[in-house]
Amino acid sequence: MKLRRLACAILPLALTACVTYPDISQSRSPCRMEPGGWCGFVREAAVEAWPFAVAATNAYTGDHDVFAELGATLDRLERLEIDAEAADKGFGYELFAQYRESENKSGERELAARILSFRGTDFNGLTDIFYGTLRSDQIELALAAFEAERARPEFGDGVPWSVTGHSLGGALATEISVRYPEVRAYMFNTSPFYRSDGMTNDIRRTVFNERGEILRRFARFDEAPAAEAFTLNCGPRESTFAKHKIRPLADCITWIAAYGSKDAAAVIDANADSPMPVRKPLVECGPADKVHPGPGYRESEPCVHQSRRGDEADSESD
Repeated sequence: MKLRRLACAILPLALTACVTYPDISQSRSPCRMEPGGWCGFVREAAVEAWPFAVAATNAYTGDHDVFAELGATLDRLERLEIDAEAADKGFGYELFAQYRESENKSGERELAARILSFRGTDFNGLTDIFYGTLRSDQIELALAAFEAERARPEFGDGVPWSVTGHSLGGALATEISVRYPEVRAYMFNTSPFYRSDGMTNDIRRTVFNERGEILRRFARFDEAPAAEAFTLNCGPRESTFAKHKIRPLADCITWIAAYGSKDAAAVIDANADSPMPVRKPLVECGPADKVHPGPGYRESEPCVHQSRRGDEADSESD
C-alpha cells in the first residue's frame, strides 16, 4: 500500500518541484517592528530548538554543509559503532551533549541533556527510501540504537535524553518519542512516514517545517505526527527540493534564535569564516551579507519580509 501511495505521489511532485508560494506565515505583517521581523513566539521557539537543528544537520557526517563549529551549547560524543548491515540499510546517527546557556556558580556549564540525532534520507540512492519508508528496518535499528546508548554505564547519571532528526531522521525521532514518553523530540522537515500512533506524547514533540518543502506534499497520503508545529518561510524563492534541505532551515532557525540567545549568536560568529557560514534568511529584510546584530536588538523601522520573486528588487533597498 505504501509503495502505491509513494508512486502516486511522485508524479505531482515532479510536476510541481519548482513551485514557490507567497508568504502566509505568522511572521509577516504583525511583527515588522520586532527583531528581524520575526514574531516573539517564533523567536522563543527558535531559541529552544536551534541546538537540535544544528545537531540534526551534523548527523550527516561527512557532508560538506555541516556546521564547522558547534559553539559552547553542543559537544559531540563518541557513539557506539554502527554495524555493517545497519550501515548498508542507510542507518546513521550521532550523539551530542547539550549544555545550558547560563553558567553555574563554579563558572562551568551544566549538562542539560544528551541528544541522539538521526541522519535523514540520502537522496543519492534508494537505500533509505526502501529500508526507511517502504519497510520498517530503520525504525527497529533506531529503537535498538537508542536503547543501547541509554544503557551505557557512563550515561547512567539520570541526565535526560532528547532525540532529533531531519526528514527520515524526524520520523525515527517520532518513533522514539512515542515509545519513550519521557523523551523530548525535535524534528525538521520531517517525513510523514512513521509507524506508531502519532498522537502519543505529542506535547513533547516540536516540528519546524519550511513552507512548500517537498515532503509536505507526501502529507496528503500520510498524516504528520501530532506536535507543536512551526512553519517558516525562510527561502521563499527556492525550489521545493532545495527547501527540504536541513542546512538552510537550521541556519534560519539559528539566525532567528540569535536575536534572543548569546550562544546562537556565538555559533553564527564562530562559523563566519568557515566554508558554510550562517547567512541571513532570504526572507528577512536587509542585504544578503547582513551582519547579525545579536541579542537585544530592536528595529528602528519596519523589517518587511520579502516573500515573492516580485519583491526581490524591493529587498535591495531595505
